[in-house]
Amino acid sequence: MAKELEDTLYEALKRHFGFAAFKGNQELVIRNLLNGRDTFVLMPTGGGKSLCYQLPALILNGIAVVISPLIALMKNQVDAIRTFAMEDGVAHFINSSLSRSALTKVREDVLSGRTKLLYFAPESLTKEENVELLKQVKVSFYAIDEAHCISEWGHDFRPEYRRIRPIVSEIGIAPIIALTATATPKVQADIQKNLGMLGADVFKSSFNRDNLYYEIRPKVSASREIIKYIKNNAGKSGIIYCLSRKKVEELAELLKVNDIKALPYHAGIDAATRAENQDKFLMEEVDVIVATIAFGMGIDKPDVRFVIHYDIPKSLEGYYQETGRAGRDGGEGNCVTFYAYKDIQKLEKFMQGKPVSEQEIGGLLLSETVEYAESTVCRRKILMHYFGEKYEQDNCGCCDNCLNPVTREDATLEVEQLLNAVVAVDGGQKGDYLVSFMVGKVTNLIKTYSHNKLKEFGSGSEKDELYWRAVIRAAELEGLLNKDIENYGVLTISEKGKQYLKKQYTIEVASNRKFSVDSDDEVSSQNRSAGSGAADMELYKMLEGLRKDISKRRNLPPFVIFQEQSLEDMAVQYPVTMEDMCKITGVGMGKARKFGGDFIKLIAKYVEEKGIERPQDMVVRSVANKSAGKVFLIQSIDRHMDLQDIAKTKGWNMDDLLDELEAIVNAGTKLNLDYYIAENVDEDKVEDIMEYFREEAQSDSISEAEVTLGGDYTTTEIRLVRIKFLSELGN
Repeated sequence: MAKELEDTLYEALKRHFGFAAFKGNQELVIRNLLNGRDTFVLMPTGGGKSLCYQLPALILNGIAVVISPLIALMKNQVDAIRTFAMEDGVAHFINSSLSRSALTKVREDVLSGRTKLLYFAPESLTKEENVELLKQVKVSFYAIDEAHCISEWGHDFRPEYRRIRPIVSEIGIAPIIALTATATPKVQADIQKNLGMLGADVFKSSFNRDNLYYEIRPKVSASREIIKYIKNNAGKSGIIYCLSRKKVEELAELLKVNDIKALPYHAGIDAATRAENQDKFLMEEVDVIVATIAFGMGIDKPDVRFVIHYDIPKSLEGYYQETGRAGRDGGEGNCVTFYAYKDIQKLEKFMQGKPVSEQEIGGLLLSETVEYAESTVCRRKILMHYFGEKYEQDNCGCCDNCLNPVTREDATLEVEQLLNAVVAVDGGQKGDYLVSFMVGKVTNLIKTYSHNKLKEFGSGSEKDELYWRAVIRAAELEGLLNKDIENYGVLTISEKGKQYLKKQYTIEVASNRKFSVDSDDEVSSQNRSAGSGAADMELYKMLEGLRKDISKRRNLPPFVIFQEQSLEDMAVQYPVTMEDMCKITGVGMGKARKFGGDFIKLIAKYVEEKGIERPQDMVVRSVANKSAGKVFLIQSIDRHMDLQDIAKTKGWNMDDLLDELEAIVNAGTKLNLDYYIAENVDEDKVEDIMEYFREEAQSDSISEAEVTLGGDYTTTEIRLVRIKFLSELGN
């Protein structure tokens, strides 16, 4: 019998799929399912999960019910199976995209026995008419694809997946095979418990994708860096992931105007256009898809050569699955992620309105992402440990940390100082507050609590603010500090932290820190890694000095003249004409004319003396209709339109609109928001915020302003008044 099954198995594999041999655990999984056993499959992207249920479905009597989360994924798999079987009726899907006549055809094929695989979205499976249909046929087994969607600890939780087990019991019990590419031991246990398959046989493949190169870059001029990267890899297929639909649209448009074949993909695009864009990518009519996480689940394109994350993902499961779409054929696969801690702070802020349990889970997933991004050890070692697998080598030779190791320094004493400070201020303070406390910076909030009178105040003044932020994160990741989930961001000492104060052990932080906590989107970092277009630090210091001189001469805060990201872009691009200056990040014609002359002279002299060749071969064209959008915003404000209405017109939220208004003002154009501010911000608050930026602020950082001004001032209020301040003084 075993010999007969083996012959049947290999014969079916060759006949239906054209393969002579199985890959990895495929044969063991298939045999287990054919023997009627519940089966749990943990197999990385590209490992051949689909075959594990498609081949048994074609062999066994009855119909295999496949539950899959995306319509696009169902369509791709059904189309592929039909090409193997040469008969359309062998596989079908039932979802909301089907017309009445198409649905009738599916039902006929199912009831006649022609159909061997029937795909459902979890929402469709629960419909009464579909349950009744399946009660009329023999179900060979149930396949739960992308099973991590069941777990709230997974990266793509879908509540509908938790209703699968009761429906299975109603239709009729049959073996279950659950498959996923990403599941930590905790997620795996959650999946098995929810599906009632704790006794399932588990088949795990290694998570090591040795052909993938992992790199985390500081989020500095990210759009420019992405364009440069794609130009250097011309003709190769790639996916770029962004967290927001707005950024997807903007980046796709920017790539197109720079002669890169790119299309957007997100849930806000109509289904027909989404499908068309996906097909163009699969058929290689375009090279790049810019997408939210809505794209890619189960997309079988083997030759994706790079996956770029413009924004850091919300979890390591998400990161692993999305990077796993590169190099599925075993060939080259480059995974580059742009990271700024400011992005993490944004994600934390978005979680604040959610239930406490969701905040707790989301916070833990984010902290693991931060640990991975900022770690200086082998990225493969971290990823595989996260998924419960040990990577024995210390150097994989295929990630940025292994190829460019950073030096580390002992921070044991500083961690002890920090924990003593947390105890001294009696907990209940956020990271920014503690940073100011450690360096001895007297803020309004610190004065309010009289914490500047404590002996611990300023105990870390020999180190800078960036260093203390790194120490705080090291203490968090070590479990010495806890973040209060109900008042997100508030830090308290943990039991482990109290033990650390009694008995210290060595904790290290990177000496040459690569990431700036305040970096945001296109903002600069003063410690960029080699190979990412690093700034000329000698010139940068000279530009800083010039800015300081001009600020004293004009009696303006330095950041009003040019922001730090503009200075660093100057130290990369070496602008020597007014036209060059207008291409610098955050600099428009107005600001260039008002402040640019002295900077151009200094740079021109520096370039001549040093014999520097400027990088003019990499000129990034801006989006053609950007000015039209800018004009619309300016005209709307001139007409005193409500900002909420303007945002709604553009399909943005308030933060998106403020981002755009800040970009306009930072580039040198005046905006008069007095009409809106007068109606929405208390007059005394306006005066306080203006005074803060005029007298106290060391930079235009919103997070620093929030700490100094205290909790009575919302982020939106501070941003609105900062726009007013910069517009009146700098433009």
